[in-house]
Amino acid sequence: MSERRCPKCGSVYSDTGARFCPKDGSMLVEIQAKKPPVAPSSGSGTGVRTPLPPGKSGLDRASTLSNQILDARYQVMKKLGEGGMSYVYLAREINSGETVAIKVLSPRLASDKSSVERLRREAGLAMRLDHPNVCRILRLGESEDGLIYLVMPFLKGELLSDREVRGGPMDITPGVTLLKQMCAGLHHAHELQIIHRDLKPENVMLVPDDNGGTERAVVMDFGLAKERRADPAIAKLTATGIILGTPEFMSPEQIRGKPLDARSDIYALGIVAFEMFTGKLPFQGRNAQEMMIARLRSQPIPIRSLRADIPEPVEKALTKALQTNPDDRFSTALEFGDALTRTSAESSGGSGAGFFGKLKEKFS
Repeated sequence: MSERRCPKCGSVYSDTGARFCPKDGSMLVEIQAKKPPVAPSSGSGTGVRTPLPPGKSGLDRASTLSNQILDARYQVMKKLGEGGMSYVYLAREINSGETVAIKVLSPRLASDKSSVERLRREAGLAMRLDHPNVCRILRLGESEDGLIYLVMPFLKGELLSDREVRGGPMDITPGVTLLKQMCAGLHHAHELQIIHRDLKPENVMLVPDDNGGTERAVVMDFGLAKERRADPAIAKLTATGIILGTPEFMSPEQIRGKPLDARSDIYALGIVAFEMFTGKLPFQGRNAQEMMIARLRSQPIPIRSLRADIPEPVEKALTKALQTNPDDRFSTALEFGDALTRTSAESSGGSGAGFFGKLKEKFS
């Protein structure tokens, strides 16, 4: 069971899925849980899979792959993280020596035939992605003992969610730069008819670039199966009783269970941007259900009421991205990104001075 703590008031919340403290709105910090025991390795270096003890469950197999050979192809080195649906490992492809990240699906999800078929279909699309601001899927595989896994490039960097917890609200100029990169990556996917559906800070990696210490935003987890949530309290809000995604970042149409297009991802990116600059969400509520209702019935909090130094053009771009009706939002992610920069440059009167001038110079 995962726990999160409020750094301001010290309250601890167990396995609620909440990201913000209901008492004071502060971002919750995850308390690291104890890792499950690692299966022993034979240490022989022969590439033979370590035999599993009798009665070893599928869940144990998926969660204890460190120091083992997966599918006679990958040397698994260590676990990088885990969630309700998957386990992520650092591994080395034996033939090429390439370092990769492997996401092993939970047997609970892998046993659902419809989920697996959807995963195969969407992973096939995600393998077509080829953009510096998107993490593509290299391979979808299934081991001899039934583990379904995805292979991705290993990105050495910091999750946007971790950066927010560590550094607090982001400065405007680097924040807008990263948002424009996310827009470019999303637009590339949308042109291939791939909708992310679960955009959030945990799915964005900040990777150091080679040119002068700058960072590059990489959107991850395209085409991966999203957990089907059937919480009775949330199910009342949907037409289908099934929600795909993370409640705090869902668009209104996603909450209602309607068909999604690129504008749903744009809405989610608007919430990501709001959180990047303020450390808070644009809609308040005591729990995920109340925040979802707020997105259906109310307008977002004006960002400048929380942070006065947000330039007016940036505020206008975020406000448009967060419109309840998809028709009132930007029609493409590129338009959103352009509004954050081109509009700001226009507001500077072409003087090239200050914040707006820097943005104009950087992206011209």
